Amino acid sequence: MADGDLITVEVAYALPRRQKIIELLVEPGTTAFQAAERSGIVKQFPEIDLGTAKMGIFGQALGTKGLKPPHEHELQPGDRVEIYRPLISDPKEVRRKRAQKKKDEESAR
Repeated sequence: MADGDLITVEVAYALPRRQKIIELLVEPGTTAFQAAERSGIVKQFPEIDLGTAKMGIFGQALGTKGLKPPHEHELQPGDRVEIYRPLISDPKEVRRKRAQKKKDEESAR
C-alpha cells in the first residue's frame, strides 16, 4: 500500500502533569482501538488498559450519542483518538455530598 493510501490520525492521553499526542499513518478503515494499539502509547503509560479504557474523538465519547464503540468506530483523516483516564469519584456523588454539606452548614447557623 502506498503512503498516498494512508490517513493521518493522532492518539492522545493526558495525566495532570504529563500528556502525549502520537501522530501516525493508518489505513482507511482503521478503528479507534486499532490506532490506540498501533500508537504504542501503552509503552509510555503502562497503566492504560486499552481493553477497558474509555475513548473519544475530539471530546465525543465513543459508544455514546450514536457513535460506535472504539472497536467499531472507523477513523477519518485528522481524527484524534483520546484515551480517557478512569474517574476517581462519581461526579454525581461529589455534587450530592457538596449540596448536603452546604445544607448542613446552613442549618447549623
